[in-house]
Amino acid sequence: MPKLQEKPTQIFLFTSLLITIIGYCFVYSAGSYWGEVHYEDSLPFFWKQVMYGTLGMLSAWVIVKLPFITNRKFWLYAYIASIFLLFAVYIPGLGIVRNGSQSWIEIAGFSLQPAEFVKISVIGFLACVLAGVKNDKKKRYVGPILICLIPAGIILVQPDFGTAFLLIVGGFSLLFIAGFPMRFFISIGTLGVLALVGLIVSAPYRLKRISAFLDPWEDPLNSGFQGIQSLLAIGPAGLFGHGFGQSRQKFLYLPEPQNDFIFSIIVEEMGFFGAAILIGLFILFLYTGFRLAILAPTRIGFYAIAGLQSMIGFQIFLNIGVVIGLFPVTGVTLPFISYGGSSLLSIWLVVGLILRFSKD
Repeated sequence: MPKLQEKPTQIFLFTSLLITIIGYCFVYSAGSYWGEVHYEDSLPFFWKQVMYGTLGMLSAWVIVKLPFITNRKFWLYAYIASIFLLFAVYIPGLGIVRNGSQSWIEIAGFSLQPAEFVKISVIGFLACVLAGVKNDKKKRYVGPILICLIPAGIILVQPDFGTAFLLIVGGFSLLFIAGFPMRFFISIGTLGVLALVGLIVSAPYRLKRISAFLDPWEDPLNSGFQGIQSLLAIGPAGLFGHGFGQSRQKFLYLPEPQNDFIFSIIVEEMGFFGAAILIGLFILFLYTGFRLAILAPTRIGFYAIAGLQSMIGFQIFLNIGVVIGLFPVTGVTLPFISYGGSSLLSIWLVVGLILRFSKD
């Protein structure tokens, strides 16, 4: 078993490091002018990204060394603690609002988005529950559904639709991997579509995002602006792009280009081939991760790794789909690449957990 695990483990870790370094480069390129204008410094985003990336790698290294990480009680406590963190965003002086969402906490100048870490605790706890469930149908269905929906509902209220959607997709992907019957997913899917329609209709800003997705040129200076500018970055890039650092859309055309829409800057500068290489690295990351799930020595390890990889894979797909105009804007980051401390720290926590679960 160790010999079989060794190679995918090394490739998985190397791919994670390489994609992170690529992220550093493009956070610098995409955010340099934005930093000059707003902070009179071309490097604030770069240095913060490096700091959080280093912290994330150190956290992953620690996680690999801790045997209790694979313990069921640990994930129960982690799940409960993460729910409390979701409510911490409403504490005066601790919670802060960004882009209309009450989903951040700030301590000593450092801000974190609890929902990013809740996604991890949900998958970890759900993996433990699924590994222990046998023939009790009530526990088999009700428990896992509530584990996913309770934090998702809290996140929706903040509101953070994109993260809640990822959490639900990640959780239910794990239920699919665990062998839940198709009639279950058909029933849940039908209810989910109805709930989704209700959420969209109930919030005017979501309706604007849908209309902007269907016809961005209807309101090109407001709701359709970001999508149009993203396509204007991608369209003229050609096979090889304009060259590293030569993006035109980062000059205040594409709002905060170092964040959710950083992939459009990558395509603009590196072209089709550069984007294809990055997507290839993501595929390699996902493939080796799922390979580690198959080789995991425990049932909990298999479920945890498979669930985490499924959630990350869908997040990659959703972010790139938004950037190229396949989906409405959701506010979902590109793992390892987009600027953001919570996003980068959480993805490296996932890397550490996958390596830990692949051992025992």
